[in-house]
Amino acid sequence: MSKLFPSDFLWGGAIAANQVEGAYREDGKGLSTSDCTPNGLFGDIVDRNKNDITSIKDRAIDFYHRYPEDISLFAEMGFTCLRTSIAWTRIFPNGDELEPNEAGLAFYDKLFDEMLKHNITPLVTLSHYEMPYYLVTQYGGWGDRKVIEFFTRYAKTVFERYKNKVKHWLTFNEINMSLHEPFTGVGLDRNSTKAQIYQAIHHQLVASSQAVKLCHQIIPDAKIGNMLLGALAYPLTPKPEDVWATLQENHGWLFFGDVQARGYYPTYMTRYFKENNIELEITDQDREDLKETIDFISFSYYMSCCGTADDSLRQKGNILDMVPNPYLKASEWGWQIDPIGIRYLLNMLYERFQKPLFIVENGLGAKDKLEADGTINDDYRINYMNDHLVQVREAINDGVEVMGYTSWGPIDLISASKAEVTKRYGFIYVDLNQDGTGTLTRYKKKSFYWYKSVISSQGATLK
Repeated sequence: MSKLFPSDFLWGGAIAANQVEGAYREDGKGLSTSDCTPNGLFGDIVDRNKNDITSIKDRAIDFYHRYPEDISLFAEMGFTCLRTSIAWTRIFPNGDELEPNEAGLAFYDKLFDEMLKHNITPLVTLSHYEMPYYLVTQYGGWGDRKVIEFFTRYAKTVFERYKNKVKHWLTFNEINMSLHEPFTGVGLDRNSTKAQIYQAIHHQLVASSQAVKLCHQIIPDAKIGNMLLGALAYPLTPKPEDVWATLQENHGWLFFGDVQARGYYPTYMTRYFKENNIELEITDQDREDLKETIDFISFSYYMSCCGTADDSLRQKGNILDMVPNPYLKASEWGWQIDPIGIRYLLNMLYERFQKPLFIVENGLGAKDKLEADGTINDDYRINYMNDHLVQVREAINDGVEVMGYTSWGPIDLISASKAEVTKRYGFIYVDLNQDGTGTLTRYKKKSFYWYKSVISSQGATLK
């Protein structure tokens, strides 16, 4: 079997606007839901129109002003792809305007031009854990069907503006996370009922399909995909009750892929809705819209978990509650490390959807130490990523069509869950402390040179 990755395989990293850009009120940008969770996705919601609380995300790593330097470093590593997101509130500050904010559009013109100058393919997410906060306060977030129109206006605007620069798009980041954090995902109160959350999710799924159709019309040579949080669960035991519970657990997140890739609601959700007294308002036009399906499946993968019928075995994680696997070790943040799981997941998704796959997030968050000589020896990250990429290569040899791999946080950024900078993912270290102090100077970690060699050799240096 080949030890090389395909010649057209896209190598790179992934970032999100609200975790790197900073400049949170510059050039006409409006407040987003991310701005109103200053302590991370699961922290308190703060109306920052009324409260002048500050957040480390306000400046973040100042990518908004320093992107040429960072893109140059990515190019030095050999990136052929960078996944980033557009901040919706830079384009439509409130979300319901009829005309876009030109300063916001101009910024992304400059960003994409800089990437293309270095032969780096942009992979752009339309909504990455943020939406205009005004749409939450005035419309009730995605609970209001009107937000579909606002989102598609935004999508149409950026497709037309960047159609000659961006040929790879994603609609919503980790869309299944709305079930676990409704404010971040769909702009709903955290005390919302399941019925309210699923109705908002339905509106988002319809909006995603409409965006896919617009992309196909406006940029015929583009590819547009969805994005799932790959929450892979194995049965804790071969006990039939555990196997069945695991199937149900996987259905909980695969449902989003089923709708977006197949164009209709799967039958297993019909029973779920009935048993949970959920009646969705789905129009005939909605059903027609959903038939416009994505071109590829993208997903994040950090860890796996176990499924069991015994709910008492669930443990609280910093993002999801889960049942740990007794055969796996965990990171400093309790995320279980399972390289073989990414091969399993790639095979499972490819068999299920028969569409190309794109790994758009994978990586290890850890506490890195900057040595006196400016080096960072992150062998633990190299080992983690080496082992996962070996399994990606195995999946490709299994016959799975994998478009590319963008590691999460190729440069240190602000973590989504708790707005931590101490949880570092990057190949590039940023001199920034949790209290906001630091020079923001960039330093190359040991993994920088390792990843560069992996890319230049098409994976031949993996062990």
